[in-house]
This record gives sequence, structure tokens and C-alpha cells, in this order.
Amino acid sequence: MRPEAQATFQGIKAYKLQEQGLDTVDANLHLGHKADERDYGVGAQILNMLGIKKMRLMTNNPIKRIGLEGYGLKVVENVPIEVSPNRYNQFYMHTKKERMGHNLDKVD
Repeated sequence: MRPEAQATFQGIKAYKLQEQGLDTVDANLHLGHKADERDYGVGAQILNMLGIKKMRLMTNNPIKRIGLEGYGLKVVENVPIEVSPNRYNQFYMHTKKERMGHNLDKVD
């Protein structure tokens, strides 16, 4: 199976586990993955090739900033993107805040 298809298949399996009550972190761990396996290297290389050396980063995830700065990019400001929790995303957003360290002021 091609890597892209394998990643999609694993994502579907993780979503199924979340439907069964696991949060996003536990679903990934259950499948033998790390809580978050993203690598910012390719994106950072593309930005460098485009001549982008510093930026305002739109994220609630402090790890993204660290990831990009680790590749020599300068983040001059974090710009939060936050929506109010609702019945569909409250569990997910709580997991992101409590287990993954996201900066989410509207989440209890």
C-alpha cells in the first residue's frame, strides 16, 4: 500500500476509535503511533526556498512554533485561531488543550 493510502487508512481507524470514545491522543497511541507525529521539515524547507524567513503564525499549538523555529524560521507572533466549543467539538478541543498543550482560552 502506498504511504499516502496507509496514512489515510490509519486516520480512518483513529476516527473510528474516537467514535468509540477514545480521545484523539489515545486513539493514536492505541494504533501504535505517537500522540502527534507531524514533522514541519518539508514545510519549513518550502518556506525557506520561497525566501520566507519570518512570519506571523496562525495556530493554537505551541509545538508548531517550536517545530518551525527548529528549522531556522523566525516566528514574530502567534495569532490564535479559536472558536467557541460546542457539543460536536468540545471533547476534541478539551483533549487538545489538556493533553496536547494547545492555547485554547474558551475551553474549560
